[in-house]
Formats: sequence, structure tokens, C-alpha cells
Amino acid sequence: MKLNTSKGGTKIAMTLALLAIFLLALAATLYFRLAPELQPRLRLDLAFQMTSPLELASLRTATRFDFPMGSEHGALVYNAQPFTENRHLGDDLNGVGGENSDFGDPVYSVADGRVLLAEEGGPGWGNLIIVLHAYEENGARKYVQSFYGHVEEMLVAAGQDVRRGEQVATVGSAGGRYLAHLHFEMREFLTPFVGPGYREDTRGWINPSEFIQQHRGALEEDVGRAVVEQASPP
Repeated sequence: MKLNTSKGGTKIAMTLALLAIFLLALAATLYFRLAPELQPRLRLDLAFQMTSPLELASLRTATRFDFPMGSEHGALVYNAQPFTENRHLGDDLNGVGGENSDFGDPVYSVADGRVLLAEEGGPGWGNLIIVLHAYEENGARKYVQSFYGHVEEMLVAAGQDVRRGEQVATVGSAGGRYLAHLHFEMREFLTPFVGPGYREDTRGWINPSEFIQQHRGALEEDVGRAVVEQASPP
């Protein structure tokens, strides 16, 4: 008896053709969906950008740190929620009048530096400014960031160099979310990572008031904010 193999071979060929078409369609779909993700990124998300060594070297060396509100010595301001209280990662600085009496008051850069970020910081932050500072301690060049959160008006832009005592913003309320105050942080990071305002683990965060007190370079009786001085070169 003779077997009819032509019909079976046709079915196998059709099955293989359909399978090939399916695989080609699947590959094309995956390519068009994933190709943008597989391309090398020319620019990382801002939160993951590290300041380059060249940029760090070009930063002016800050020789003194002042307080960001009131006088350069911190007069006419009180700290409503200090660093680590209720797991707080900064200081909540308020005008002595309380409530919204300090809304619109000036916010100053605490030292010479460069603005890393000046934009909406996300839920709970409102407008946020981050400034990177270089300073010398025990013969070593170090870096620290100052954070100015909940501000109303931002007077600087990312990439801009600022000087100690230069106004960078006005006190705000994060769009009415809080009573007016400045959420002020200092960090050891070199990236404009925003992150949380509250956290149990404080590694990388610095007590803002203590740091400024230790790097004041000003007399104890100095309670007036002087005219901004020209920053010294690195």
C-alpha cells in the first residue's frame, strides 16, 4: 500500500510558515516597544546625576556658612521642628510671628555654591531648591548640600552660581499645604536626589543648625545680615 505523504507535508509546511510569521510579528512588536529602552541614554534622570569631578573642582570654596532666614546669625527665627524630632530630616524654620506671618520673607543661600535643582519637588515638598557647597575642613576639601523646601518664589535656576547671603527664594507653604515655613536640610550627597522629608535612618543627613554653628566664621554678637560679599575663588 502506498502512503500519501504530500498532504501531511503540506500541513507541516503551513504550520511552520504560520509559526515563522508569528515569531516575526512578536519580534517586531518587542522591538518597537523596547527599542527606546535599549538605546544608550544620553542623559540620566536628574535624581541620579552625579556632579562631575570637573564641576566639583570649579566650585568656589565656601569660607563661611550663615543661616538661611532672618539674620545671618539666625536671629528673628525659631525652629519649630528640629532635626530628628518625629524622624524629621531637617529643621522647620519660622519667623517669630508664627503662623503665616513669614510668608514671602527672604530665603538666603547659606554659603557660596551652585544650584543643582530649582523646581517642584513632588508631593509634600512644593517648590524646592538644592545648592551644592564646597568647603575645607582639617585640610580636606569636602562637599555639602543645602535644601530649601516649601518655598513660594524661586529666584535662581539650576546651574547658577550663588553667593553667601544671596536671596534664592521666598518662604512659602508648599501651595497652601502647610503654614508658611522653610523646611531646611543639609546633606552629604552630591546628587539632586529629593527623597523623603522624614526618615528613621539619618545617614547622609546632617544636623543643619549644628553644622552652620560650627562653620559660622562670625562673631557671636553678629546679628545683622551684611551686604552680599564677592565670593572668593576656589
